[in-house]
Parts: sequence; C-alpha cells; structure tokens
Amino acid sequence: MKKILLLCLLPFIGLAQTNKSVQASRNWINKNGPAIISSYAELLAMPNNAMDNVNIRKNAQYIQNMFATRGFAMQLLEVEGAPPVVYGEYKVLGATRTYCIYAHYDGQPVDPTTWKNEPFQPVLFDQAMYKGGKPIAFPKNGEAVNDNWRIYARSASDDKAPIIALMAAVDALKTAGLKYTSNIKLFFDGEEEAGSPHVGTFIKNYHTLFDDVTVWLLCDGPVFQTGDPTLKFGGRGVTDMELTVYGASRPLHSGHYGNYAPDPGFMLSQLLASMKDEKGNVIIDGYYSSVEPISAFERQQLARVPNIESTLKDDLALNYTEGSGQTLFERLLLPSLTVKGLYAGNVGALARNVIPNTAVASLSMRLVKGNDPEKMLDLVEAHIRKQGWHIVYEDPDHETRMKYPKIVKVDRDKHGFPAAKVSMDHPDILPVIESVKGFTGDKLVLLPSEGGSNHIFEVIFDEIKKPGISVNIVNHDNNQHAEDENVRIGNLWYGVDLMCVLLTMPQTGKVVKK
Repeated sequence: MKKILLLCLLPFIGLAQTNKSVQASRNWINKNGPAIISSYAELLAMPNNAMDNVNIRKNAQYIQNMFATRGFAMQLLEVEGAPPVVYGEYKVLGATRTYCIYAHYDGQPVDPTTWKNEPFQPVLFDQAMYKGGKPIAFPKNGEAVNDNWRIYARSASDDKAPIIALMAAVDALKTAGLKYTSNIKLFFDGEEEAGSPHVGTFIKNYHTLFDDVTVWLLCDGPVFQTGDPTLKFGGRGVTDMELTVYGASRPLHSGHYGNYAPDPGFMLSQLLASMKDEKGNVIIDGYYSSVEPISAFERQQLARVPNIESTLKDDLALNYTEGSGQTLFERLLLPSLTVKGLYAGNVGALARNVIPNTAVASLSMRLVKGNDPEKMLDLVEAHIRKQGWHIVYEDPDHETRMKYPKIVKVDRDKHGFPAAKVSMDHPDILPVIESVKGFTGDKLVLLPSEGGSNHIFEVIFDEIKKPGISVNIVNHDNNQHAEDENVRIGNLWYGVDLMCVLLTMPQTGKVVKK
C-alpha cells in the first residue's frame, strides 16, 4: 500500500498537557469544535480574489468584525488601488514586546470546472479525497469531530486557516481566564496571491502602527511533509516571464501546410528545452552565480532535517527528482525555473487539424538570497538571444515578421521581488523558538527558508529591518493554489494550540508549566 507522509500531529500532545494555554485550547476545541468549523465554513464561502473588489471587501469587513467583537481595536487600512489591510491591536499592560501576526485573506483565482465541488461552497470529507474520502455532513454542536476530516474550499489552507485558528485561540484563552503576555497586532493582507504589490506602501504609510513590533509571526504555508511542526526563517523571491512565439500570420490547415509552415508549438518546445539539462539543472549562463550561501549555523540546522526523500518520492509517484541527488531542501536553496503554463491550439475533443499561429509559455522563477529579479530576467533574455531569437515586447508587425526567422515576444513581470530571510539565531526570535519547542518537543523542524514566496518577507527583513518567523499550521498535501484545496481538521486544531502558546509566551521565552 502507498505510504502516506502526513501524520497526526499527535506525538507531542503529552508535552502539551503540561501547558495551561494548550489545555485551554484543547478544552475549547472539545466543547466547541463544530462551532469553530461552522465559522470557518462561513468565511470560506466568501469569494476572495483580490481583483473582486466587492467580495474582497466583504471578507475584510467580516474579519474586522470577528476580532472587534473579541476585544481587538480594529480598522481597515487603505491604500489607493489595493484591497484593505485588516489591522488590529490588543495592548497588554506592562508588556515589553509586541508580536504582529500576519496572514492573508485573499486567494488564488479558481477555475470551477476543475474542482470536484464548488470552490466557494465548503464541503466536509471524512478523509482526504485521494485516500478515498467521502463527503459528510458538517457536525452539530455536541457531536464528535475527527482530526482526519478535511474541509475542501478555496483558501481553506492558504490562508484563512490561521485566521480562524487565531479566533478560536482568543476565545479559548478568554474562557480559561488566561492573559496575553505580549502586545498583539494583526496584519491581514488582501492581495498576497496577487504578489502584495502594495504591502510596502501600507507599511510606509502606516509605519507608526508597526514601529514597535518586536517580531513578525508570518502564518502562511504548510508544516513539514511528515506532519511535524515547522518554523521557517524566510521565503524565496519570485518573478515571472511569458513567452509568445510566432508562426504564420493566421492558423493554417495542417494538411495543406504541414511540413511547410513553421510550427510554433515545436519552436517553443525547442527553446524551453534549451534552458535545462536532462537532470533538471538550469543551464542558462550565470543562473546560479549570484546565489548567496547559507551560514554554517543554517547548514547545521538543515543537516538535522529528517530525510524524507524515499517516502516523498513514493507519495508523489516520482521515479526521479531534478538535480544530482540533492534533497528537496537543498534544491530549495537554488533558484528554480518552471513552466507553469503552455498554450498552443487545443487538445482532447477540441483538438483540430490546425497549425496554430502562436504558442505561449508562462515561466516562473523562484529566487533565493542574492538573486535580483530584474537581473534574472535579463539572464533568460540573453539566453533566448543566444539561441537565435529576436525579442520583441509587443506583437510584431509584418515588416518584423519578414525580417527575422524566429521571433519571441517577452512579457516581463513588473512585480517580482527578491528572497529574504533572517538569521535563525536572532536574539528576538529565540524566545519564540524556545516556547514552540516547549510545546512540540524535539519534533520541531527548523528550515532556513520556505519554498513559497511572499513579498512581506522582503519588506520586513530588508526594508524595515525587523525579524520574523514563518509559523505554519496546515497540512502539506493541501492542494494550495490548485483545485480541491483543503485543510485537515487536526491541523486546524494544532493551529489553535500553537496560537494559544504564542499569545501566552512568558517573558523568558519558556513555556509556563503547572
């Protein structure tokens, strides 16, 4: 039988039982699990594409009210042309530090035709779909909740789960009479999936709200592939490029013109194949040259990461992986080049006997520390020219078509941003690591960077020079950005536990024991 990586996030529950805040979390979940899930489903039912101004604002107002009724001073921060940032704060008398919790409430665009259920009509399954899960009714008050149930909806994992987990943690601590030990601020982004182009402007325009933040707690992304809890200390940068190659001036009948008119699909395929070798290494000149090596301390932490290569390949049905034998986490230390979309005519039932007149590829580049987005795009363009292509930046006219045999239009990403990370042993984040370890024990995995990209990392680490940690709660097999996105209920409960721990960290950083 196929091995499944995801575990139950239970090996450290014994440690948790000695933690008053986690006991409060567990008591609250046991009594109110169905109500938490109901609130979660209500939030998930709101469409949340950042470009949908009406619905994205409904999300913002819902979340604003959610925390205002729980004692947070809330407001919507506004910048022209951007969805609002949902901001909140809770001041604690005598607190000597301030933590700002970041999450985002927008989601990736959806193609409903690829989903098994409507993306904004949350559905509960008795386990993951790929394990044969079946839809079940949402539980009623007083009914038991199974950790392995899954909620399927857009943004179930990316990134509304931390928002609901925090809401439940606030309720749990209040009911138990436990106080926060730090000032808490909230920053809920409304355009992260659009690249957060305005996040720097928000921080600049409202800097007085954030100048006193000690550490940012960035709640976006999955736990380790084994299900073990994870803290990450940065994120990769990202930039994109779209390539359009041209054949004839119009689509042609393949019978009449096949073997005569150049085929844009093959032309584009040959260009893309020239960018990587058979092992998946990028062979564009200078592509890896600007990579900044990680520190000896980070390398030491990386060596402690559990080796999951064989299990991961089995789980993903991969006979081989790119590179020369490096682990996944070693590969994440290098800039990637992936084809995220190809288009040339039609396939399946819509395929026609036609030679398309264009072919299009959308490329994504995940960047690491040291890579400049614009310079990386320049390297790709230089490589394209070396392959004999003439680059244009708008559709070519007849004269240009007749002058050059191979023409490609390049559309460069205007919102790319570099990677950013903080030192793992930064003095202000050590108390966070210490407190989380007090809850999770030795199961905690520390990674130099996460594989995903979030503009907030660069703004925090490089522009305002503040430390931050990526605090992850959702399951790794959550289909984030894809169809049938989901979250495992046990991971949501772990998130409530973790938020309770973070909200009640003692000033020493050690976990309060009975």
